[in-house]
Amino acid sequence: MDERADSFITSFQAFLDEVVFDQRRNRAGEPSLIDELTGHLGSDPRRLPVVTEEIPAHLFVDLDIALAEVQEASPRSADGQSRLLGVGGGEQRRHNSLSEILEHAGRHGQFPVGAVDYRSIATGPDSARQAISFGLRLFTWEGAPVAVLQRTAEPRFGHVKALMEILTPAEGVAGRLITAVRELMLRRSVLRGQVLSLGGSDYEPGVGGIVFHRRPALAPDQIILPPGVLDRIVRHVAGVAVHRERLRAAGQHLKRGLLLYGPPGTGKTHTVRYLLGALPEVTVILMAGPSIAYVSEAAQMARALQPALVVLEDCDLVAESRDHHGGPQPLLFAVLEALDGLSDDADVAFLLTTNRVDVLEPALAQRPGRVDLAVQVPLPDAAARRRLITLYARDLPFTTGALDRAAERSAGITASFAKELVRRAVLIAAEAGHEAGDGEAGREAGAAEAGREAGDADLASALDEMLADSESITRSLLGAAGSPAGMVHR
Repeated sequence: MDERADSFITSFQAFLDEVVFDQRRNRAGEPSLIDELTGHLGSDPRRLPVVTEEIPAHLFVDLDIALAEVQEASPRSADGQSRLLGVGGGEQRRHNSLSEILEHAGRHGQFPVGAVDYRSIATGPDSARQAISFGLRLFTWEGAPVAVLQRTAEPRFGHVKALMEILTPAEGVAGRLITAVRELMLRRSVLRGQVLSLGGSDYEPGVGGIVFHRRPALAPDQIILPPGVLDRIVRHVAGVAVHRERLRAAGQHLKRGLLLYGPPGTGKTHTVRYLLGALPEVTVILMAGPSIAYVSEAAQMARALQPALVVLEDCDLVAESRDHHGGPQPLLFAVLEALDGLSDDADVAFLLTTNRVDVLEPALAQRPGRVDLAVQVPLPDAAARRRLITLYARDLPFTTGALDRAAERSAGITASFAKELVRRAVLIAAEAGHEAGDGEAGREAGAAEAGREAGDADLASALDEMLADSESITRSLLGAAGSPAGMVHR
């Protein structure tokens, strides 16, 4: 069989398939996908170019919000109103582009009109949106009919990013629509003003998801730091945001970096939590452990959603001096580039915490424009230790003398140690009541003892335990010095 005959047979088979499909559809009285789109667009959709725009998977809900707003604001379309249109055909449709769907729908009726698919996507720690995961939006824009196929990322089907695929007979409209939607996505972003962290993707490098966190609410008296330290931190992070216009008018930069350093357990993370609650309008991106690999994406997100705060906890894990490893660290370079890449007028703060400031890369810790304020969070002095124990004791009936003695005996401890000290005192009291109630003889006494609150003796016993030589590892894990001279045993 020659090529002309083969081509004729193929074309004739396609013609027969289309005729058979049209006859079946006519008998069923149901419009086809091609008919619906032709009626809306005013021309055969298979003859129109498809303009495709990729959207990062973690921004899909912003796309849904923006497209919904564009559609709701559009004038009435040629057939009376803007509307949604689903595409049937099972999972097979998700393997195909819009062009392929239209081709198969026209020839074989493989993708009929169906229901619109939705997916619940988080928009905050306690909220979600039912977003269109696969469906067509039909509306008019700039006076032209437009059809947009909106679909989520489907990595198992080969789509690692979300898509909008646009059909319109008007030249240039698709490009301008994409620009308008992108601008709306930024203005209406559900990420703005949130506390969030970034997750990875199993299918490609880069951010694969967003986790929302509740914004902490801590009072200033819950932060036990040396006098003036908290004020300096708040002024550097929040003060710049409050006075941004005045600083801009004076030609001063807004981009800033803050380094909190000190031994483990002294309250660096607690201080960060206070800042998050004190800055309710600021977008916060939390990065720790493996997620620091996405620092470049976090910097871009922060610039788009400013005012913003990027928190890199335990940055010494990725930003150690290169001398310690004998060569450059790719992740270190990513951190440095993220800090350098922001323009001076970006209202973005980078807050870094470290337990080992001595091993930090000097370019990160000292170079102006990267970190311009370093604040030590030291081991608490006697007055701070007493405030810490009082804070964690809350309403427990410890006397003033017992609190003073505990603070005096516990030189070198951390906030974490103080918190565990009070918890252990309560546990000792509870165990004493339980033991007193064991057995028939002690049941009556136990009933009285079981409900007693922790007292001065329990606090002293807990401190004895935690200062004992056998607890040296525990003290180390809580950030306290192993056996400092100031730790006086009773």
